[in-house]
Amino acid sequence: MHTSFTIHGNPKGQPRPRAFARRMGAKFVARFYDSDSADEWKAAVDAALLQQQIELSPQLKAGAFHVSLYFTFARPKAHLRTNGELKEAAPTLHRQKPDLDNLAKLILDRTTRSGKFWSDDCQVIDLSVFKDWARDGDQPGVRVLIISEP
Repeated sequence: MHTSFTIHGNPKGQPRPRAFARRMGAKFVARFYDSDSADEWKAAVDAALLQQQIELSPQLKAGAFHVSLYFTFARPKAHLRTNGELKEAAPTLHRQKPDLDNLAKLILDRTTRSGKFWSDDCQVIDLSVFKDWARDGDQPGVRVLIISEP
């Protein structure tokens, strides 16, 4: 079984959990929370996963998976001339934040949470992740390819 789909939006990486200490009487208690910096992207990922019309058998859900993620980002205005053409000095490769591992983590975690493909992302045995600038007229987002192996 294999499926592919595209999620449109501005890709974000999985934010690091944040911690703070609060005094409770004579003790300090640590509390953890997730930053809301990626909430919009998480909602877009969840919505795209919900739309996937796929029903895997328990055998396939328990199997191994190959995943390919191709992220595209909108170019900043500084890369473009006033007429919209790309400047010669604009970078050809996307070598800035967010990091690949954080981008992939968010997608894998949200896919696990959806329950559509696997029960735990440890079942992903092969992961290919690439990030690039969106090409002429393309929307930013991610193309996802999932291949199951029983």
